[in-house]
Amino acid sequence: MDRTDQLNGIESIRTYIERLITGDNRAAHGMKVLLLDSTTTQIVSCVSSQSEILSRQVYLVCRLDDPTSQHGPSGRHGSHSLEFKEESLGHASHMKAVCFLRPTQANVGQLIQELSLPRFSEYHLFFSGILPPSLLNLLAESDEKERVKQVQEFYADFLPINEDLWSLNCRNTLVMDTQDQPHHQTTLYQRNLTGLQSMLLAMKRRPYAIRYQKSSSDLQKSSKVAKKLASDINECISSDDIFHFRRGTGGGTGNFLLLILDRLDDPVTPLLSQWTYQAMVHELLGLNNNRVILRGAPNVSKDLEEVVLSSAPGHDAFFASHRNSNFGELGEAIQKLLQDYQARSKEHQASNLRTIEDMQNFMDKYPELRSQSHTVSKHVAIMGELARLVEVCSLMDVSAFEQDLACNEDQAGHLRELMSKLESSSIKIPDKLRLGMLYALRYENATPNSAIGAVKEAMKRGGVPPSNVALVDAILRYSGSSIRGPGLYGTSKDTASKMIKSFMTSVQGVSNVYSQHSPVLMDTIEAVAKGKLKGETHPLISGSVGMTTTFVENLPLPQEVLIFMVGGMTYEESTKINEFNQVNVGRIRIVLGGSTVHNSTSFLEELKLV
Repeated sequence: MDRTDQLNGIESIRTYIERLITGDNRAAHGMKVLLLDSTTTQIVSCVSSQSEILSRQVYLVCRLDDPTSQHGPSGRHGSHSLEFKEESLGHASHMKAVCFLRPTQANVGQLIQELSLPRFSEYHLFFSGILPPSLLNLLAESDEKERVKQVQEFYADFLPINEDLWSLNCRNTLVMDTQDQPHHQTTLYQRNLTGLQSMLLAMKRRPYAIRYQKSSSDLQKSSKVAKKLASDINECISSDDIFHFRRGTGGGTGNFLLLILDRLDDPVTPLLSQWTYQAMVHELLGLNNNRVILRGAPNVSKDLEEVVLSSAPGHDAFFASHRNSNFGELGEAIQKLLQDYQARSKEHQASNLRTIEDMQNFMDKYPELRSQSHTVSKHVAIMGELARLVEVCSLMDVSAFEQDLACNEDQAGHLRELMSKLESSSIKIPDKLRLGMLYALRYENATPNSAIGAVKEAMKRGGVPPSNVALVDAILRYSGSSIRGPGLYGTSKDTASKMIKSFMTSVQGVSNVYSQHSPVLMDTIEAVAKGKLKGETHPLISGSVGMTTTFVENLPLPQEVLIFMVGGMTYEESTKINEFNQVNVGRIRIVLGGSTVHNSTSFLEELKLV
């Protein structure tokens, strides 16, 4: 694999999946069964279509932890799965089993049980991360019939949603370091640590420096998780030779930086309405494991009730090209997609099939036309539902106010408009909740601060349940001004830049009103690229790999950066990073990884646990 492809998460995981399906060329011939767990099922489905898996002599796919759950990965036209009767496995003793599993004690226990009464002639075991020696010894001792032919580690313990957006799909991590239950906290933390290990190993990169986010108060428990993760991953790299790759790119000591951040420094971004395709779908419809549920939406046919939106090659070229297009651009692109399909369909109407050659040409083109028909129908249906929700929920009005709350200082004006919207019957209750929380974050320390109390009472009168109104206090506990870093609303030194930004917004017109906000993450990235990220806010981990100092002033500029965000990231941040990468080709490349990808609903659900 080309070194630049190693930073493309989709290509990295596809390469691993291609190798393991053939047993890394040791089980290439003959029919095979692919055994997965719940997480690796999602990973395989994220990058490979049903037809791709079946074309490699895979007879069936099933879950190791539930042998009766036999199915195929998502097809390219939806979530259709292969169905096999339970007795299918009864005639599989001549087949080879290729197992792709997370290296957990539970999975090894399932394997030991499987090997005690083996159903297959051979077992080729591939783990998605580092397998502890103790578990490897248990497996060896349990393989009394010597059916296991190989054990390998393929570092694919994350979901590559986009080429530069990698998720662990690990929820409830906002409370990972405020949770009082040690076992629960340890389980969540270990999943993030092993996931980050896998990301580095898939990249085949060893960082020249590891830095972490230091929030306002080290006395706060919530500021420690980034530092602990940085310290622990540094220890893993230093103590295990498996991480000893040639550093960076371009020979010599090319510069790969690992930067660990925490969601708590920017609680605003997950609360905002979104206007680019991928982000908008996730916010309004939910985009989970590349699936969108349209069931119950008006005028949606049965075959479109659950559809797939994937950036992986060969799945959906339109989505891959337009996932970051804004709502207006998207409407024009879908209209052109529809027109192109109608023109192609017209060419192959029955009245135009005059010769045998015409008929043969039609049959050759038919699968492609059918695929294009589904793609067109899918995107028209999604766009129609998005447009309906924008109108029904008055989202253009809501979003304009959100952006103003996030970007501008005007307490009196904002309070008047907020009270008006909380009283309005046209504003939906979830949107009233988000607006109240955005106001509280910005004006937490304003005088008189009793305004927040009045806002909460107005939220209750406006129909927001008291349990949800309590989230106003929860978000201030989680990420109030005394907890988070200083970058959310800037400092007095930023006055000039704020004025310039406000001027540019008015000059560029109304289309920019909905995209004024820039996540804190982008300020951090700009500082990284210029070598101006301060040690006071983002220290170098003590004893960082290859570093003899903790001073950041003389660090070389990075050429590649993996940012790992504890607590989850957003599609808005992913879009901004993708735009940054396109502008800075050949200079610096950023990959964004994290615990999960939030929309406002998932963020608020996790906040309830704080």
